[in-house]
Amino acid sequence: MESGGTETGAAAPAHSGTGRTRGAGGADRTGGAAAGSGRAAGSGRTGPSGGTAGSHGPGEPDRAREPGGAAAAPPRRDGGGATRERLLTAARELFAERGYERATVRDIAARAGVNQALLFRHFGSKRALFGEAVAHSGLEQLRTTPPDRLVEAVLAGLLAPQPDPEGHGDGAGRSLETLLRSVGAQDEVSAAITALGADYARVLATLSDTEDRALRADLALAWLLGIGLMRVVIRKRPLAEADPAEVERLVTATLAHLLEGPHT
Repeated sequence: MESGGTETGAAAPAHSGTGRTRGAGGADRTGGAAAGSGRAAGSGRTGPSGGTAGSHGPGEPDRAREPGGAAAAPPRRDGGGATRERLLTAARELFAERGYERATVRDIAARAGVNQALLFRHFGSKRALFGEAVAHSGLEQLRTTPPDRLVEAVLAGLLAPQPDPEGHGDGAGRSLETLLRSVGAQDEVSAAITALGADYARVLATLSDTEDRALRADLALAWLLGIGLMRVVIRKRPLAEADPAEVERLVTATLAHLLEGPHT
């Protein structure tokens, strides 16, 4: 599943030979898991990046500021839907570049060209924005990836360079770690993962003709998530240090048998 950054949006690796392309059957939803969206927040709410969202000195233009005090572009006047999309786009880019912790609310709002208060008004919190950005990216991957290449596309994100134990590394890797650590939590990110996982499972199920295709798809998805947890969060050797190409070869061959093999 994608992270909040490439957002695991890298092109899918070479075809592994799973052999079939089927319709994704409604996978290209435009909604996504909008957990925590639409909750209004007061303009004096303190944002995760520090400081007070939407607060400005007397006579100061109502605009976000980039680090170092440079004024960003004035907020654009448009419908709420356009503002929301710009915030999601800016969030996905910054989560990919810097990871969850270093992508501040102030910087996301500045890149989108809006006031921080609008970010809280549309999403409620930074974590809710992260969850929705992940869901949006995942749905885009489902929309653009043929079902028989979905396993390779997911693995490409899971096997990308990951942060070291001190937290240094690629921003997309740090965002993926935040995503995986959120599995099972009772918050907006977990809600987004749950809803997105159901969409991935439905697409994977189209690769099987067996009566228990839904079970096989869930098993495939569970294994992929387990690989991510072991490699990215727990960092268990030898998986954490294994050659991505070798891991991909072993996993795709086994999942092809699981999803397309004869019912036994």
